[in-house]
Amino acid sequence: LANFLEFTYAWVRVKMPLRIFISLFSFVPQAIALTSIRKGEAALDVCCGSGDLARILSKRVGSTGKVTGLDFARPMLQYAASKTSKTGSGRAKITWLKGDAMQLPFGENQYDAVTVGYGLRNVASPAQCLRELHRVVKPGRKVSILDFNNSSNRFVRAFQFFCLQNIVVPVATLCGARAEYAYLRPSIERYPKGDELVRLALESGFKEAKFIPIAFGLMGILVAAKGEES
Repeated sequence: LANFLEFTYAWVRVKMPLRIFISLFSFVPQAIALTSIRKGEAALDVCCGSGDLARILSKRVGSTGKVTGLDFARPMLQYAASKTSKTGSGRAKITWLKGDAMQLPFGENQYDAVTVGYGLRNVASPAQCLRELHRVVKPGRKVSILDFNNSSNRFVRAFQFFCLQNIVVPVATLCGARAEYAYLRPSIERYPKGDELVRLALESGFKEAKFIPIAFGLMGILVAAKGEES
């Protein structure tokens, strides 16, 4: 219990500034809707973190559906589980599972929808992760990936940097976590641009892929569809 409470405090201190910023531009429901997930189906949320996407998926698929939240950090999974209400009220039970986004512990063609929220940017190989997402999603179904947008537009990039420096970093400083946010801008700059993400998705086996800039171009959603014959 002591270790869990210590982790919870650390998570709030380090992650809350970013959550405040993201909450200003909450497009999680849009990212989920783009998967076309339906009642009674099976959904996977990779790099699930605190479980925000998984909980919305749980509501979308209903009590007859199935949702799995996967993350490499067991304490994060424990935190996600602690925030999740018990099965009921038309929601699916969520299975929280420790695993590697680049080596998913599932067979082929297992899920009707797969989501990744602010996780692809942080994996060692986005291309390998995309190949794994393609492997586990069912033929004819979609993957939706929400993250910061590494925009080619210099005005968008300037606005994004302004928001990070004037919203996220000051809040992080108040939380005593300024140093932890030094990675954020470099991680966005390393992240593939929208057209590069589309190319990677197609090279990973997806039949169709498109990138949708959102939040004035600050963020984006990659939507990739697996072919019916895969």
